[in-house]
Amino acid sequence: MKKLVALFAAFTIVLAGCGGGSNEMKESEAAPKNMNNETRESPRLEQINSPKKTQQDTSKAEIKHGKTKIETLGFLEPLEAKQSVKDVKEAENDLTYIAFFSYQVNKNGTLIPIKDWAALNEIKKTRAMPMMVLTNFAEGNFSPEIAHNIFTDKQASKTLIGSVISTMKQKGYKALNIDFEHIKEKDRELYNGFLETIIPQVQKEGFKVSTALAPKTSDEQKGPWHGAHDYKRHGELADFVVLMTYEWGWSGGPPMAVAPVPQVKKVVDYAVSVIPPEKIIMGAPLYGYDWTLPYKKGNKFAKRIAPAEAHDLALKEKATVKYDNEAHAPFFNYKDDNGKEHVVWFENEQSAEAKNKLVKQYKLRGLAYWVLGEPFPENWTLLRDEFQIAKNQ
Repeated sequence: MKKLVALFAAFTIVLAGCGGGSNEMKESEAAPKNMNNETRESPRLEQINSPKKTQQDTSKAEIKHGKTKIETLGFLEPLEAKQSVKDVKEAENDLTYIAFFSYQVNKNGTLIPIKDWAALNEIKKTRAMPMMVLTNFAEGNFSPEIAHNIFTDKQASKTLIGSVISTMKQKGYKALNIDFEHIKEKDRELYNGFLETIIPQVQKEGFKVSTALAPKTSDEQKGPWHGAHDYKRHGELADFVVLMTYEWGWSGGPPMAVAPVPQVKKVVDYAVSVIPPEKIIMGAPLYGYDWTLPYKKGNKFAKRIAPAEAHDLALKEKATVKYDNEAHAPFFNYKDDNGKEHVVWFENEQSAEAKNKLVKQYKLRGLAYWVLGEPFPENWTLLRDEFQIAKNQ
């Protein structure tokens, strides 16, 4: 997860903050267009138990469906108007917030606009709430310099806060997510100070404010990815926080599950120790990766793959999908047309159910999905079956 930035660079790279990333952002041509009500053939599935300890399989028959009320958030990259409207239409009924990634901050506090009008107009027809995402992203990476300047230049900070509020009012945003990443560790208190300034002013205008937090398991974690994110203070200041609990398996790293449940659980364990659980939204991926083997550091980045695309690829290649009952994630191997070995780690209904269980177990506020536009019909069916989604009244 600490590699989120490299991801961005991989697509030029779109992933983030709240997000994951990849060099492939397109919907799979192999995936059916309307899958929500279809009965689809499934690949062969083999359960793989951890050699360290016995893991209990989660099967459909064992799922006890409840109707816990939660908030859901889906990140949207409005790169092209027609596609962004399509992405909104497919997910709007299952989401409390649709978060537009992202408005990028300039050093002087002005904002770089995004092509959000078409998708915003579509959301206005629904009960979902549009959320503005604010980032220190610039030229394919998060910029610690931009963040530092905003934190230390009072005029730039004032300009930014004014720009955010005026943009939200003008375009009809109902909530804000502040996703500043790769901040200098020494700027931790400066970041807290910035939040202490911007959050009350945005809240005063009637908007909800959240922050994005890198996945930490203790306050002692240092470095540019974790150090400047103060879980306790963010929890005190914001209406809620979004945990970026994905990207352990990332496109530039070795093959593994994107969001292995034991690692996610450790982050949640720490988060609830310093933040009320009702203020915590846990991140969940709507994607996986296809690695070419053997993996070597510096190899070409793995291709991002939607769950539906992975499902269809496994069928096409007649691959047996194995389910790791420790990571709670599916994977399979295949050979491409050039005879090269591949391994694909992705998400399926079983892995989504494992994450849903954490939300119930810890009584969290809800789930945040990175990123819309990646077909995963089983996830949305399961979500509707297990939860009541909070909506704007």
